[in-house]
Amino acid sequence: MPTSDYKYGSNTQTDHFNSLQSLSLAVIYGRRSARTFLDSRHKNAPNRLDVKCAPLLFLTNLRRFSKAKVVSFFLGLTLTFLIMASYTLMLEKKRLPLISAPFWPSLPVIPTSKSTGEVSTEESLMSKELLVKIISSIQKHKPRRVPDKKEVTETDSNLFSVIPPQFLPNIKSPCWYEEVSGEVRADPYKKNRFCLRSKSFRNTCDRLGASFHQHLSHKDGKQFRLRCLPYFYIIGQPKCGTTDLFHRLLMHPEVKFNSIKEPHWWTRKRFGYIRFKDGFQERFPLQDYLDLFDLASHNIQEEISGNSSVNQEAIHIITGEASASTMWDNQAWSYLHGAEHETEPYLLVQDFIHTVQPDAKILIMLRDPVERLYSDYLYFILANKSVEDFHHRVKESIQLFQVCLSERSLRSCVYNTSLYNIMPVRLHLGLYFLFVLDWLSVFRRDQILVLRLEDYANNFKETIKKVFNFLKVGPLSVHLEAALTKRPMSNTRRAQDRNLGPMLPATRSLLSKFHQPFNYELARLLNSKAFLWKGS
Repeated sequence: MPTSDYKYGSNTQTDHFNSLQSLSLAVIYGRRSARTFLDSRHKNAPNRLDVKCAPLLFLTNLRRFSKAKVVSFFLGLTLTFLIMASYTLMLEKKRLPLISAPFWPSLPVIPTSKSTGEVSTEESLMSKELLVKIISSIQKHKPRRVPDKKEVTETDSNLFSVIPPQFLPNIKSPCWYEEVSGEVRADPYKKNRFCLRSKSFRNTCDRLGASFHQHLSHKDGKQFRLRCLPYFYIIGQPKCGTTDLFHRLLMHPEVKFNSIKEPHWWTRKRFGYIRFKDGFQERFPLQDYLDLFDLASHNIQEEISGNSSVNQEAIHIITGEASASTMWDNQAWSYLHGAEHETEPYLLVQDFIHTVQPDAKILIMLRDPVERLYSDYLYFILANKSVEDFHHRVKESIQLFQVCLSERSLRSCVYNTSLYNIMPVRLHLGLYFLFVLDWLSVFRRDQILVLRLEDYANNFKETIKKVFNFLKVGPLSVHLEAALTKRPMSNTRRAQDRNLGPMLPATRSLLSKFHQPFNYELARLLNSKAFLWKGS
């Protein structure tokens, strides 16, 4: 995923995060500031990750409080314990656990040994309050209302007037014929915005344009071009191996791509957004997007023209795209509709894809969300990176998410554009279960293949075979299979980022606890313990 397509906050120093702890969140959410489980430092305490002699510091600070405050503190602690206990007993009594027995989570205890990073007693206790809030939000989470076809089609009349309701038979890819107008006949790619903004694709457009007329079909004195949509979509998540999978699939003779891996058309460019912080720019028409798949269209047309038995033998060439924003990015809805549907998007990207392609194949690559976030940070933050900076950004992001959960539903917080714009790291992209659940609201389970990067890296041959079977493409020759296996990994971590080393143990502990309830829900949804990522 190119850096230009990603919005991050500016690279601030440690002082920024210290000052944020005391900043009133009323500026963000229009209400009085809320004390969160991370806001546990004394105002004059130095900003240090390792808290030495935590019990002694706790007792020293305790003497400064009045008896009333001490009593209030322990009453709050008791109330938190009672809520957790009643919640557990209620689930046991009704025998309706939030997650099935094999995946039942235990409340995490923050390690206090020096080898794993020390955390203050107050932070450890208060983190359970957040965990209860997260579990409660998951329990209250309801499946989204799926809009009917009419509701979807009325929002984009051009999209559904260009793409026909039925595709050509005996062709594996979703293709149809489109009449060629005089302007297109002269230079079909002259105004294509992808060609104008991508030097590499401009070269591809030049090659396609040179052979364009050779791939036209003639009927009743008219000329037609073959148009195709992707047969499959690699929809996410970022930093989960989608780039490497894309380039390896290119090596299969039945798979034809153009040079743009991530057009981001469904999520951004069809609405006129490239980087949301830059505001509205210009829309990329549907025709420009369809041009991206003309390489596959030309190959299919060649087989149609040279194959007299095409009506009896299906043409197996397929194409696809791999925009890592497709799974999660619905920000354009907020920009276009403002406060009309402020709480959450009324329509999601998958509603449009499913309406035009109800049989589309969906590929999802995931990894341990803790490691995904760190990789995301290292890749997109370009200056002043450190493990301490990452730790501060994680704490701030969890604070913001916690405040949002106190006012909104889980889905609203996950899709909240304002929250996304102020988060220092993309924490919500690791809440996989909600995104997968929403894609399953429109696509059948057998249309979605969910892979783990850990399996892809450790057992590549078996995993890529699973992908080929899912896409229903033929086996590779011995020579191609060897080349596929030996190909170097794409988009690996930069040397300077590797020198930073792993994240701090305290950061890992914090993120693991935060993601644990969501991982359990994902494991239940996909019926696989592998998605618990217990090794993190």
